[in-house]
Amino acid sequence: MHTSIDLSLSFFIILLLAGAYLLYQMVRIVPQGEEWIVERLGKFHTVLKPGLNFLIPVLDNVQSRLNTKELIQQMKAQEVITKDNAVVIISAVVFFKISDPQKALYSIDNFELAVANMASTTLRSVIGNTTLDESLSGRERIKTAISEKIGDHLAQWGLTLTAVEVQDIKPSDKLQDAMEKQAAAEREKKALIMKAEGEKQAAITKAEGLKESMVLEAEGRLLASRKEAEAKVALANGDRASMELIASQLKHGDASSYLLAQRYIDSVSSLAHSSNSKVVFVPADLKHSVEGIAGGLGSIFTEVK
Repeated sequence: MHTSIDLSLSFFIILLLAGAYLLYQMVRIVPQGEEWIVERLGKFHTVLKPGLNFLIPVLDNVQSRLNTKELIQQMKAQEVITKDNAVVIISAVVFFKISDPQKALYSIDNFELAVANMASTTLRSVIGNTTLDESLSGRERIKTAISEKIGDHLAQWGLTLTAVEVQDIKPSDKLQDAMEKQAAAEREKKALIMKAEGEKQAAITKAEGLKESMVLEAEGRLLASRKEAEAKVALANGDRASMELIASQLKHGDASSYLLAQRYIDSVSSLAHSSNSKVVFVPADLKHSVEGIAGGLGSIFTEVK
C-alpha cells in the first residue's frame, strides 16, 4: 500500500518537473538591448525580439544571444608608414551595431574580430596614401576615408558602422626628434633672414638719407651760385650805369680809368682802417701810380668843372 503511494508520488513529481522544464523551454523573456537567434532542428528559424516569446520545446533551441547596443572596437596604437616614408603612431576606435542578427551570426565567424582587422588594415592603407603633413593635420579626411572603405563590408556582415574616431596620431620618437631639429633650424633661418632684411632696410634708409642730403646740398650750392651770379650781374650793371653817367659828364678822359682809380683808393683806405691788418702791401711804382691817379682825377675834375 505504502509502496504504491510512494510510486504514485514519485511519478507525479517527475511529471511536475517535466512540465516545469517544458514550460521553461517554451517561454523565453528577452531583455531590452538583446536579440536571440533561434534554430529549429539545427536550422535558423527566427529572431526573438525583446519581451515575451514562446518556443516549441525540444524542437526549438536558442543558439545565440546578440547584443544590439552600439559596440566599441578599440584598435591598439600601431606604427604606419606614410606616403613619404615617415613613420607615425596612430590609434583609432570604431563604433558599430548589429542591424541584422542573422547575417552577423551566420555570414562571418567572430564579427568583432573581423571588424578589428578590417579597420586596422584599412587604416594602414589610408595612411599609406597620405603624406606626413596630411596625416597629422587631416583627421577628418582619414575618418571619412576609413568609413567609406569599411562601411560596405560591415553591411554584408549585418553590421552598421556608426562612427570612426582617430584617437591619437603622432610621429615616431626618432621622427619627432628630427622634426624638432628641423623646426629649430627653420626658426634660426627665419631669424637670420629677418636680421638681414633689417640690415638691408637700414642700409637703404641710410643711403636714401645720404642721397637726399647730397641733393639738398647740391641744390643749396646751385642756389648760392645763382645768387652770386645775380649779384655779379647786378654789380656789373651798376658799374656800367656808373660808367655811362661819368662818361656823360666827361668831355675828355676815360670813365673806366676813373672807376679803377676810385676803387684803388677805396681798397687802400679799407685796408688801412682794418683792425686785423698787420702788413700793408705798397706797389713798387707807388710814385708813378699816385701821380697817374692824381693826374687822372685832376683831369677828370677839371673836365667836370
